[in-house]
Amino acid sequence: MQHRAEVRGIGIGVGDDGSNVPAVILEAREEYLPIVITTDQAQAIQLGLTGEKFERPLTHDLLVEMVTEFGGAIDSIRIDDLSGGTFYAKVDAERYSNGEAYVFTFDARPSDAIALAVRVDCPILISDEILDAAGRPPTAFDIDFDQ
Repeated sequence: MQHRAEVRGIGIGVGDDGSNVPAVILEAREEYLPIVITTDQAQAIQLGLTGEKFERPLTHDLLVEMVTEFGGAIDSIRIDDLSGGTFYAKVDAERYSNGEAYVFTFDARPSDAIALAVRVDCPILISDEILDAAGRPPTAFDIDFDQ
């Protein structure tokens, strides 16, 4: 079963070497799913969440604009695999031509997929299998995302 997730925010964890590690925190099925990302990826997601605009488009904004100009739309993203501690994602898109829908699925890093999803306000879907393997109760986090 797929669950619709919400981006709760960007958190900071501690890596194995004691360094700060950013993570995007998704919430689905009343659990949190932390996905470790780079600082640049965290910034791209945060900028999408705030809607901050720049004089020139950033990479994810450019991609959204291109997809739209070519008659397409990003329908949803899926966090659909976890292997060796690495999450994998898909971007589901469609394009209409002559009244007919063409459906496309693209492999993506979860951080890129999430950065796109927050820009176009499309569903972020996570399977039970992923949540069973990596979901954590909200009590496992020191951060109150509702503030």
